[in-house]
Amino acid sequence: MPVFHYLGCRILRMQQKQFIIEGSRINTITDFYTEINRLFMAGEDWKLGNSLDGFNDLLHGGFGAIAGEEAIVLVWKDIAHSKAALGVDATRKYYEEKLLPDSPFNQRHFKEKLTELNMGGGQTYFDILMEIIADHPNIRIVTA
Repeated sequence: MPVFHYLGCRILRMQQKQFIIEGSRINTITDFYTEINRLFMAGEDWKLGNSLDGFNDLLHGGFGAIAGEEAIVLVWKDIAHSKAALGVDATRKYYEEKLLPDSPFNQRHFKEKLTELNMGGGQTYFDILMEIIADHPNIRIVTA
């Protein structure tokens, strides 16, 4: 790791991995995971499924391109496009799929989330992703 000296102070320059998310490729939730797999799972013989928990686990590191709690910069191009694509309509569809007959998911939870969304509140899928990323202090988003 390079060491810099400035007025007698020792400054360590942390190496950061950088990943560029091509936001224009993200038109659906499935597209988001396709992009994440392209960036983080290229060297693996398996891919991350469409799972918020799986995405969170990926950001913890230990598999894929993130080794651990190393410094990561996510350069998110066309983030406004991604935000719109993963907005209310995509989130509504996501919740409705969780409420299909024979769904193994917590029906009450997803009914509440869908009601909040339909009443103009609640988080969109994009908001949930941003919250997950924010829970990882070693990861910084830069928009481009």
